Amino acid sequence: MNKTLSLSIFMVCACLFFSACIQDTDFDQAEDIALTPVVELDLIYFNLEANRFFDTINSTPILTVRDTTEIRFLDDSTIQESLKRAEFYFKFTNSIPRSFQVDFQFLSELNDTTYVAETSVLQGTLVTPVITEFTENVEGDDILLLTQANKVVVSVTIPSSNENLEGTLNLKSKTTYFLEY
Repeated sequence: MNKTLSLSIFMVCACLFFSACIQDTDFDQAEDIALTPVVELDLIYFNLEANRFFDTINSTPILTVRDTTEIRFLDDSTIQESLKRAEFYFKFTNSIPRSFQVDFQFLSELNDTTYVAETSVLQGTLVTPVITEFTENVEGDDILLLTQANKVVVSVTIPSSNENLEGTLNLKSKTTYFLEY
């Protein structure tokens, strides 16, 4: 019986071996494979109270408020070579009864400007805050300039301010990086 079982297993294996499909494999096609990951990261967020735009000690308006954020993701050489496109999404919620000009200045390690984006934020009210959304797409030659940046300076400019101004300007933003390896 043991001999019969061995012979049966041998016959099944032989049948499978001779009936298997074999296809020519072109290993040069492996070079045509591209990985295209998409990476989403939070970029900048803030809540600016209206009183930030007025100096109560000197009784003078402060028309521009600035903040700097480091961008550590872009300082990697592999990322710099693989980045094909970047999309910046900014969402402002404004309950201050003033419009704003917002400038985004991307700077290199030596503080040279590598890329600039700007937008306007619509006026809101305490009762009815207004949402302003802005998307900036960066691709082509501008990607090389963007990858030279290691920080972004946000400048928020208000046309006028006084000590009675109330409300908040809120910013939430994210960046989507489109890579290709």
